[in-house]
Amino acid sequence: MAVPKKKTSRTKRNTRRSHDSITAPSVGTCPECGSPAEPHRVCPECGKYKGKEVIVVEES
Repeated sequence: MAVPKKKTSRTKRNTRRSHDSITAPSVGTCPECGSPAEPHRVCPECGKYKGKEVIVVEES
């Protein structure tokens, strides 16, 4: 079994982990209704994508 010869330094460990952080999803606005929506996704408020109605949203 492989055993490390020396302890990995904090710098080496943290450099390796530099790409592991998570990022918050980007939020744009829907061009139809103006509500916040993720880019390249159907708007959850109006149900439209690129000007076309994709899903029918029930109004309450």
